Amino acid sequence: MASPTSPNNANNVDGRRRHQRTPSQAEVSEFKALTKLDALVQVKKELDKLLLTAPANEVESVRTEFNGFEKLFQRYLSPDNSAEFKWQNIEPLPKEAIVTYNSTINNSLSFENIRANLNKLIVIKLNGGLGTSMGCKGPKSTITVRDDLTFLDLIIRQLENINLAYNVNVPLVLMNSFNTDEETNKVINKYNHIKVKIYTFNQSRYPRVDKDNLLPIAKTAGYDSDVESWYPPGHGDIYESFYNSGLLQMFINEGKEYVFVSNSDNLGATVDMNILNFLLNPPNNNKSPEFLMEVTDKTRADVKGGTLINYQGKLRLLEIAQVPKENVDEFKSVSKFKIFNTNNLWINLKAMQRVIEEESLHMEIIVNNKTTDKGVNVIQLETASGAAIKSFNGAIGINVPRSRFLPVKTTSDLLLIMSNLYTQKKGLLEMNPLRSFPSVPLVKLGSGFTKVNEFLKRFGSIPDCLELDHLTVSGDVTFGKSVILRGTVIIIANHGDRIDIPSGSILENKIVSGNLRILDH
Repeated sequence: MASPTSPNNANNVDGRRRHQRTPSQAEVSEFKALTKLDALVQVKKELDKLLLTAPANEVESVRTEFNGFEKLFQRYLSPDNSAEFKWQNIEPLPKEAIVTYNSTINNSLSFENIRANLNKLIVIKLNGGLGTSMGCKGPKSTITVRDDLTFLDLIIRQLENINLAYNVNVPLVLMNSFNTDEETNKVINKYNHIKVKIYTFNQSRYPRVDKDNLLPIAKTAGYDSDVESWYPPGHGDIYESFYNSGLLQMFINEGKEYVFVSNSDNLGATVDMNILNFLLNPPNNNKSPEFLMEVTDKTRADVKGGTLINYQGKLRLLEIAQVPKENVDEFKSVSKFKIFNTNNLWINLKAMQRVIEEESLHMEIIVNNKTTDKGVNVIQLETASGAAIKSFNGAIGINVPRSRFLPVKTTSDLLLIMSNLYTQKKGLLEMNPLRSFPSVPLVKLGSGFTKVNEFLKRFGSIPDCLELDHLTVSGDVTFGKSVILRGTVIIIANHGDRIDIPSGSILENKIVSGNLRILDH
């Protein structure tokens, strides 16, 4: 027998190589299609198994959610699913795509006009997030942010003030996730005496899938015993979940026409009478836009925010995750992309119903890579609510004042909200009129300030920020009472050092570094 290195064997190998051919592109595509088809079949089998483990009273709702996940997963496997835009196909926005806020101001609106408009409105707050990034447990909306009031307290105060002032009943609807639903429903019981009707519905609960085999990692549909195997699929799920809850049809039957959707942690996202009137009574007998996205001017602090673009003749939301790597710097440019999405959305209810029933609602898939506590690499398929803009007729953007974008994502944001930079009345936060310029200071607090409890311990009282432009704090730093910050202030405590800013200090255009500690004696 010839050895592996013998001439005869070598000739045989060469002969086989001569007869081998490179698979055609069609064959490669066919193989990939078969592989993806197999993945879809396997996922369906696993979902059927999981459905058998669902509690009897949840079978129908779980089946509905699984159907939604299957559609999303099938789109994810589709060859034309690429969420990345072809950069060369992005065109400038047409002039009529963005209206100015000033063009919507109508000073002649009567009490009755406003009242009639409000009777056609509902408000939805996206309330699926937890406060874990700020070191808090439970729904983020229950974190205290200003004057001993939580996000939810402020939201409800705003709406109660409107309902009492105009003798209307604008309802509040909270889209919870399975992470926040139980706790939120306990909290809202305390608002029973307030003139705001509160409704809740849950966004879907989708299974995380193993990144390697694309199969769900869950072993049972009873998610309470295995919370880590499930996830809420982003706020783009609002459309289907709101529809499935029955609330969409109920509000349409009641004569409601528009919904104002915003994040529960955006304290600037209040009901705006001018925007509402613009939608319900468009100027020059124009047709009402079915979808309106609030955008605002981009600053260097907002370079990662999604923006509106003109793409293939449609108004589209472009997120940084969809930008080719070589174009990211261009995307972040304040000169080329001058606006960004606040995620304050105004949507016609009947149009929302139509796009769902016609299955013409389309949003790009966001693939979110995660690692579980057990070390399993998983993917979450998500969508963003603003991406639905291309599915609605006459969709436009409106360039609103920066004051309508006041999110609290970190304790750096919280510092400004709690400071004298803002005043609060009846749930509304406004820039303090004593501040001489309207821009918001840029604040960067170090890791020692990340969690709310630690953040609060480091301040004897929240500093005066009326004349602050920029604050950077790094290391072990504490502030005494009645500290005033002006201009640009940088405080850096090196590793092993500690800086205590004495009570009553005035820091104006200062850099403080090294070690500074005032000892009690």
